[in-house]
Amino acid sequence: MSEQHYDVIIIGGGPAGMSAALILTRARRRVLVVDARAQRNAKAGHMHGYLSRDGMPPMELLEAGRDEVLSYGGVIVTDFAEKVERTDSGFTVSLASGCVPTARRLLVTTGLTDVLPELPGVSDMWATDVHVCPYCHGWEVRDRPLATLATGPMSAHHTLLLRQWSDDLVYFLDGHPLEDADRAKLVARGVVVEERRVRRLIETAGRLGGVELADGTVVAREALFLVPTFQANSSLLESLGCDTDPATGWPVIGQAGRTSVPGVWAAGNVADPTAGVIAAAGAAAATAAQINAALVEADVQAALAGAGATA
Repeated sequence: MSEQHYDVIIIGGGPAGMSAALILTRARRRVLVVDARAQRNAKAGHMHGYLSRDGMPPMELLEAGRDEVLSYGGVIVTDFAEKVERTDSGFTVSLASGCVPTARRLLVTTGLTDVLPELPGVSDMWATDVHVCPYCHGWEVRDRPLATLATGPMSAHHTLLLRQWSDDLVYFLDGHPLEDADRAKLVARGVVVEERRVRRLIETAGRLGGVELADGTVVAREALFLVPTFQANSSLLESLGCDTDPATGWPVIGQAGRTSVPGVWAAGNVADPTAGVIAAAGAAAATAAQINAALVEADVQAALAGAGATA
């Protein structure tokens, strides 16, 4: 790390962080990206819905993004931000390596954690044959025997979405309740509703072979979709005093990624758990433009104050 003071420190090196870094470096800002290399979609073999990059491995996208940011003079370190603090002139970030860079503004793009159900086989096959997003992975398993697993109130809607990709679909309730109106919709669409409890997912040569029920019955399936619990990786925002929604536990993010703490922005999945890769990158680009505008205004005010002092 050749310097210690930056216009902006971005914590998080995923699509949102790299997209923001690209905008800011092209605006001739001094930018440091702290990348812990813990991307949410690192296990996925490909990503979809990203115009002109459909089917690209997600880590390949990030490598290309890193190269672009570096080409404009950005600094990227593989490190972990342990602590952030406000100062009179901005922020300090304490890294696991011992470095303590400072910045005028802070952008947090630390994403979220998918909390998976504790069902044997789910975590082992996560991002290979167990997925969350039909728009990301539905096409690749179209017309195949599919399953959805109930995890909460959004699961029935999630199942109705997935029905668009296959008419061979089983919805495993696994003890979760099902409203009569939702049951009627599922049945009308030809979805099989399985009431029996699930024991485990059966893995065969690293792939999903079926869903084993508590009574030993095995229902052959080739892919399973579920809605995990989304947990914001927002500890740094909370430590700075950024407001959190008491109902959801998620950070309160205003227009263009502003938090309740001046000088602190957030973008990507830490701000919006529903955003896919292209949406997270796009939102972060807009946030970066707002950060640059705020820095421009600060520069103008400093120049006016300097001119006044010398008048």
